[in-house]
Amino acid sequence: MRQTSGKNAHGQRSLGRRQFLLASGATVAGMAIWGYEHAGFGRVDAAAKEPKQVKIVDFTDAGERKGIVLVPMIQKTDAEWKAQLSPASYQVTRHEGTEAPFTGANLNVHDKGVFRCICCDTALFSSGTKFESGTGWPSFWQPIAKENVIESLDTSLGMERTAVSCRRCEAHLGHVFDDGPQPTGLRYCMNSVALRFAKAS
Repeated sequence: MRQTSGKNAHGQRSLGRRQFLLASGATVAGMAIWGYEHAGFGRVDAAAKEPKQVKIVDFTDAGERKGIVLVPMIQKTDAEWKAQLSPASYQVTRHEGTEAPFTGANLNVHDKGVFRCICCDTALFSSGTKFESGTGWPSFWQPIAKENVIESLDTSLGMERTAVSCRRCEAHLGHVFDDGPQPTGLRYCMNSVALRFAKAS
């Protein structure tokens, strides 16, 4: 006679066939899930996550404001930036370098247009705010929109300065000082190699 449940000859409770199959199935399923997760399939890859969104102001090359847009931050590996940029632009924008004064191609540009980020093409400065500072770097008395830049404390070289970066890709652009002309009294001293001039058509 086959025993299906109850107690066996040793007085211990035994499992019925159905209970045994259910328990075995649960064990197998649990082991499968464990193997799936530990093989890396169940984890969310950090690189696959959506990039952070930032708000910037969009402009035409003539400097006309088009409106605020929500765009993903541009994030690339160091190797990708190095492949995209010239050596000088790479050193300045990605490693906070400074170009030699009076060497930049944008220093003497005075046509109507917009100076855009060399890394991500975000509009940064209008030619209407550019002035001759005599410092050897392109200078502006304000950015085209405050939303498009980030200002942060820079304590390198044993001094306190305010660094200016692109909001969308965090490219280092230069520094801002309080010795500029009116109406702001500010001098945004930018590296020419951090900018691309887009002439108004």
